[in-house]
Amino acid sequence: MGFGDLKTPGGLKVLNDFLADKSYIEGWVPSQADVAVFDAISSAPSTVLCHALRWYNHIKSFQNQKGSLPGVKKPLGHYGPAGVEDKTAADSKDDDDDMDLFGSDEEEDAEAEKLKEERIAASQWTACFGAMASRSCRSGVW
Repeated sequence: MGFGDLKTPGGLKVLNDFLADKSYIEGWVPSQADVAVFDAISSAPSTVLCHALRWYNHIKSFQNQKGSLPGVKKPLGHYGPAGVEDKTAADSKDDDDDMDLFGSDEEEDAEAEKLKEERIAASQWTACFGAMASRSCRSGVW
């Protein structure tokens, strides 16, 4: 069980697919399960991941009430779809907080990936609605 690494596009995709027909991680109301998963995400998912983004914005609205939400906060690997490898335990053992003297490109790569996803989403939107506008122009319908 789990979502994989929620700091990667693959993990966010698993979360997005999981939330396609759900409003919350567990049950019918926001709970500590939502808080645990929310806290594991470094920033808002891209617009391409519409279900994850919807959920993220909704749970973010409970920011001041996180501690009072029902349930018991469990380790992140206890939530999510069955059949997905839980990588949270391996990640916590391998956590490397050493100072990077040579400068890591990981943060830049993540920003570039996010920008790429946003551009793809924008181009898909333009392609879809641009085609609709084009047909409307030819038919004279507005």
